[in-house]
Amino acid sequence: MQMVDLINKKKYNQKLTAEEISFIVNGFTKGQIPDYQMSAFLMAVYFNDMDIEESTALALAMRDSGEVLDLTDIKGTKVDKHSTGGVGDKVSIVLAPLVAHLGAKLAKMSGRGLGHTGGTIDKLESIPGFKVVLPLDQFKNQVKEIGCAIVGQSGDIAPADKVMYALRDVTATVDSMPLIASSIMSKKLASGADAIVLDVKVGSGAFMKTLEDGEALSRIMVDIGKKAGKKVTAILTGMEEPLGHKIGNALEIYESVETLEGHGPEDLTQVVAVISGHLLKHAGVVKDYESGYKLSYDTLRNGGALETFYTFVKAQGGDVNFLKNKDQILTKTKTYEVKANVAGFLEKVDALNFGIAAMKLGAGRATKDDVINLFVGIDLHKKIGDEVKVGDTICTIYHEEKGLKEAVEIVNNSYVVGPHKIKLDLIKETIL
Repeated sequence: MQMVDLINKKKYNQKLTAEEISFIVNGFTKGQIPDYQMSAFLMAVYFNDMDIEESTALALAMRDSGEVLDLTDIKGTKVDKHSTGGVGDKVSIVLAPLVAHLGAKLAKMSGRGLGHTGGTIDKLESIPGFKVVLPLDQFKNQVKEIGCAIVGQSGDIAPADKVMYALRDVTATVDSMPLIASSIMSKKLASGADAIVLDVKVGSGAFMKTLEDGEALSRIMVDIGKKAGKKVTAILTGMEEPLGHKIGNALEIYESVETLEGHGPEDLTQVVAVISGHLLKHAGVVKDYESGYKLSYDTLRNGGALETFYTFVKAQGGDVNFLKNKDQILTKTKTYEVKANVAGFLEKVDALNFGIAAMKLGAGRATKDDVINLFVGIDLHKKIGDEVKVGDTICTIYHEEKGLKEAVEIVNNSYVVGPHKIKLDLIKETIL
C-alpha cells in the first residue's frame, strides 16, 4: 500500500476502505508519512468529502491511535456529553452533579479554552485546590461512588487527532464536515462512555454559524457514534447570545452554583435539563425523554443536586467553602459598567464579540501558551428580548486594567437596542 495511490484515489473521489484509512492515520501518527503527503490527502478530502463509512473508519482509526478508556468495571450505562463550544457555556459543570444525583454515571474528560470559547477545565481550576488530573483508578472510583468526575483530557487520548488537527490548521482544511466530525468523535469514543449527547452550538458565538451546517455536522457525528455501537443524540442549541449571563472562568463557576441552588438563568437551566433528560433515558433512569427533562428541570429549580456538586468538588480537592461564599468572586477585580444610551428592547448580542472582549481582558487564550486570569470577565445583565431603559446597565466588566479599553469598545459595538421584542428559539433541533 502506497500513500500516493491513496491520495490519488481520494483525488478522483473514490471510496477508501477502513484498512486504507487506518494505514494513513497510523503512518502519519508514527512519522512514516510526511506532512506534504498528508496535506495533499486532507485537501482531497476537503474537496471530495467522505461518506459515513469512511468518516467512521477515520474516527475509529484516530481513536485507536492511543489509549481507549475501559470503564466496564463501573456498573450501569456510563454517559458523557460534548459541546462544540460557545460563549458562557458552563453546561458540564451543572450537568455532572445533576445526572449523578439522579442516578446516572458521568465520566467526562474535558479540555481547556482557546480563543473566544472557554474551557471547562479552566473554569473548574478557578475553584481553589480543584484537581483536574486524577489517576485512572481514582477517576473510576469517583464515578462509582459519587456518580461523576471531570478531568483534563489525557495526552494519550487520540494522539492522531492532535497531529492531524495541527496540520489541518495550517493547510486551510479545518472546515471539512467529515474531518470535524471524526476529530470530535475519535475523542468521545476513546473516553469509554456508552451513551453520548452532543450539544452542537449554532449562531454567532459558535463554530457552526448556520442551522444547516449544525444539522449536517450533527448527523455525521450521530451516525459515527451509532456505527461504533454507542447511543448518541445531538441537540442543536442557539448561540446567538452568550449562554446565561456570566462569561469568564470564576464568574461561570458563580453562575453554575446559582443554577444548582435553584435560581440560575432560564436558558442555562433549560439546556442542561434537555441534555440531562436524554442522558437519563439512555442510562435507563427514566422511561422516556420527557420524564427525564421534567425530573432534571424540577431538580435544578429546587436545588436538589447542589450537595452532590459540593461532594464532587471536595472529592477532587476543591474548596467547598469558596463556593458557599461565592460572592467573594465578584470582589476579586475592579468593575466597569456599560450603560445604555437609548431605550427599547435588546435586539442583538454578538456572542462571538462578547467572547473576544472577555479574552482581551485575560479570561481566555489567544495562543495555547497564554496564561489566563481566572477572575476577569463579563456579566451580561440583559438578554435578547429584555426591555432596556436609558441608563440601564447592559453589562458589568470585571477587569484588572488589561484590555479594558479594547473590551469596552468591542462590547459597545456588539449589542443593538431597538423597537422590536425578539424571542429566540434556544433548542433548535434534536437528532436521534
